Amino acid sequence: MHPIHLSRFWYPVAFRFAVIGFCAAMAEYIFGTPWGYLIALAGLLLLIAFHLFYLRRVETWLQRPDEGAEHPEDLPEGYGAWETVFSALRRARRREDKRRDLVAETLNRFIEASSALPDGIIILDQGDRIEWCNPSACRHFGIDLARDQGYLIANLVRQPPFTEYLVRADFREPLVLTDPTGKITLSVQMLPFQETRRIVLSRDITPFVKVETMRRDFIANVSHELRTPLTVVGGFLEQLIDQPHVPAEQRQRIENMMLDQTGRMQRLIEDLLTLSKLETQASPAREEEIPVQSLLETVASETRALSGGRHTILLDTFPVTLRGASDELRSVFSNLASNAVRYTPGGGTIRITFSPHPEGAQYSVADTGPGIAPEHLPRLTERFYRVDKSRSRETGGTGLGLAIVKHVLARHGGRLEIESEMGQGSTFRAILPAARLTVQGSH
Repeated sequence: MHPIHLSRFWYPVAFRFAVIGFCAAMAEYIFGTPWGYLIALAGLLLLIAFHLFYLRRVETWLQRPDEGAEHPEDLPEGYGAWETVFSALRRARRREDKRRDLVAETLNRFIEASSALPDGIIILDQGDRIEWCNPSACRHFGIDLARDQGYLIANLVRQPPFTEYLVRADFREPLVLTDPTGKITLSVQMLPFQETRRIVLSRDITPFVKVETMRRDFIANVSHELRTPLTVVGGFLEQLIDQPHVPAEQRQRIENMMLDQTGRMQRLIEDLLTLSKLETQASPAREEEIPVQSLLETVASETRALSGGRHTILLDTFPVTLRGASDELRSVFSNLASNAVRYTPGGGTIRITFSPHPEGAQYSVADTGPGIAPEHLPRLTERFYRVDKSRSRETGGTGLGLAIVKHVLARHGGRLEIESEMGQGSTFRAILPAARLTVQGSH
């Protein structure tokens, strides 16, 4: 203890004992020995009562952690040695308050930071009971912290793989967990800490699972799409090798079918390369000013040739210049028009229109075909997705046309809208922004 503090504590103590001793000696001198002892005893009892009084006040203060103990100034004023004790207690309490405030501030920052994390965090005690979790964990596992704090996590996450993961206690690899609805897939990792406690980390990997599923489906679809024409071509080649003297008419039919199948493979490969280029480039590499009217007249002419007179093809446009990648935008316009021809029965009408739109302009292709069921509309732009797979292959489609349209429009700041009603036909609209248009005159 510092010398000054030492003197402030012991000098009053020594002074009180000196006063008691002096009073006892005077009483013994004046009234005799018994009175000396009585005065000494009374003085000591009075001194003990004095200290017990202050000890009781300190005890009362310490037993009020929710009230007085939070405020060092609520300590009673001491006298003599107790003044030093109370001053020391006040300083100690202030230091403790500062440390507690610092811990509380750090904890609040941690809670705020963890609450903003997309990953879930659950802290478990030694009995796997929930001590705390962040909002992401609440969403992932359907937990309400105010309601479920202190409950066993195994009683709240009732999925056999999770229970087995807890029992097995082999946490080297994360657990992939799918919720009962099948909408969310989680990667769950258990981390032991402080010997007997655990932290549960959860991450929503649904987007990654969807990408992986799309990748597998893409590979399977490409393999299937290529296997069919290759099988046909290979079968015909074997037939020609085994039967070298095939009649000319039959040979010509076989050669035409092989040519159709190789053309189908070529179109598929070209579409795959186009889609790959579109996905790896954020914007068109080369842009130019495109006269829309002349471009759509060419598209309409090609559409009539594809129809072979089976449909009525109508064109309605106005003089406007469109800035963008010519080849890409032509593929958009041609894809939508050719799709209408493929899926509209003979005798139907296909209307190709380029008209103003609140956001700029729209290219629309409306047909009188059978229409598309509502459940198919959100998936039409997925690669290889077909409403009627057998008919799509018969019409020569690769299943990539609308995916290409979607990517081209996105690169040009536009989007694709689809409207359809069963038995009433379909309308496909390519919306283009005003920044890419220059109107040349009135319609």
